[in-house]
This record gives sequence, C-alpha cells and structure tokens, in this order.
Amino acid sequence: MFLGIVPLHSWRRVARHSPYPESIVFHHLRLGIVALVLALIGAITFAPVAAQPAVPELILATTTSTQDSGLLDLLVPEFARQSGYTVKTISVGTGQAMALGERGEADVLLVHAPDSEKTWMAAGHGIDRRLVMYNDFIIVGPPSDPASLAGAKSAVEAMQKIAANGAAFVSRGDNSGTHQLELKLWKNAGFDPKGQPWYLETGQGMGAVLTIANEKEAYTMTDRGTYLARQATVDLTVLAEGYPSFLNVYHVLVVNPEKGSHINLEGARAFSEFVVSPAAQEMIGTFGVQKFGQPLFFPAATTTDDQLGV
Repeated sequence: MFLGIVPLHSWRRVARHSPYPESIVFHHLRLGIVALVLALIGAITFAPVAAQPAVPELILATTTSTQDSGLLDLLVPEFARQSGYTVKTISVGTGQAMALGERGEADVLLVHAPDSEKTWMAAGHGIDRRLVMYNDFIIVGPPSDPASLAGAKSAVEAMQKIAANGAAFVSRGDNSGTHQLELKLWKNAGFDPKGQPWYLETGQGMGAVLTIANEKEAYTMTDRGTYLARQATVDLTVLAEGYPSFLNVYHVLVVNPEKGSHINLEGARAFSEFVVSPAAQEMIGTFGVQKFGQPLFFPAATTTDDQLGV
C-alpha cells in the first residue's frame, strides 16, 4: 500500500514494507490523522470572499479523475467563492489537457503524468509547476479474477498474467495519465495488446471506463479515488495494488502567458496558490473520509517530488 492508503491499525506493516522512507510514511500518517480530526470537528476556516477580479473568467483543464471522484465539486466552488473567479472546467485526459495548454486554450492545468509534465514544461508551455496531491493506481476486475492477478508480485507480472490468459481488459485509450502508465507497463511486460480481441480501447474517461469494465466483466487500470467514488455502482474488486510504479501524483501547471494575450495569468496563479494553500490541502486530505473511511487523495504541497520519487 502507498502512503496513508491503509487502515490505521496497519501502519507498522506499511512502514516496514513501503517503498518510501519511513519518515515520509509517518509524516503522511500524521497528516491523515490530523485531517480526520479536523473533518470531525469542522475546524477548517476559509478566507473571506474576494473582490471581483479584472478578468473573472478562468479556464481549468484537468483530468477526468478529479471530476469523476467529485473532488472538483468541492475545490472549484470554494476557489470561486474566495477569489471571485468564474471557473470553466474542461475535464479530459491528461494528454488532452496538456495539449489544450500548449495551444493556449486553457489558463491552468491540474494533471497527473509527471514525465510528460516535465517535458511540457521544458518545452516552454508552462511557467510554474507545483506538487498538489497524490493517491495510487490500482487494477480492478471481476471478483472471480480469471487471470489470477491477486498473486502478482509486480505490476509487470500483473500485465503478463492478463496477456497470457487473454483476459478482457478495458483501456482508457486517451493518452491520459492512467493510459500513459498502462502503456508503459505493457512495454515493460514485453507485450503490445493493441489489436488483440480481448483488449478494448474506449477513448473515454475513468468513470465511463469503470462502467464498461463492469459490464464486460473485464480488468482495467484506475486511480483509487475514482474507484472508491464509483465502487457502489460496479461489481469490480481491487486485484493488483501497492507497487512502486502505481504512485499517482498530481501537479498544478500555470500556462505560459506567451501563448496569447487571452491567457489569464493572474487567475491561473490564483488557482495554483489556492490548491497548495493550507485550507485547500485540508479539503483534499479530508475529502472522502466520512463516506469511505479514508481520503480519496492525499495532500502533498509540503512534500517534494524527490521525496515521492517522481
């Protein structure tokens, strides 16, 4: 299991077996406890409503996981209340979100594909990139587990078992962060599933893919947050998890204003500052606790990429 994504009674086991330093494990365990207490006592205090900004419209391009999990329904209204901005949210795969930013069709991005993000920043498409939060990826599938994924010791082994058994697998197929990781794992497993009769590329968001996988009794890769939010609507169980490569890290990226005079740099910076602020980080850390008994995402603004290994 990843940092904090376990019951509290399992923390000693997590500290021993986590791929991350114990200091990080305990740091995030303490954050989780504090966040839970704050959620129970309602101790979060927000900033007052701000005056109307000069350019009030802001375009946010983000992943379907932040939308499908319900997190944006919490963060965006609070940001709008505090800042006075009206946020237009475009929920697509990470690759598509970054393409929108590259073309100057979005002001700020909230995405989860660190390698692609670094390339995007190096190409001059953005001027600021900050760590916001993380959860983890998992592979879910029918409870019968026809490919016996539950015994896989690595992510590569899990993919090899799916291929060897010709087990039905539903792919995002949309160049999202989830899809990029999936393709990387297939490559590492030495197998190209494209064109196989058991492999379905949908080009759809995470929520839709979970529904399709459920209907076809197939495996799929998903972020844990979206799965938990949709768990009650599907008969899919977690069958592969906890591998180091399954860490799912989100950053906020401010689009380079040189993309055009229409880029709302002030608004983009305001949103970037908001999602890493203590109040928003508390919101992220408590989101899902009451309903699922654990957060769907873990705040990471006070953590570094190096500490998370991305």
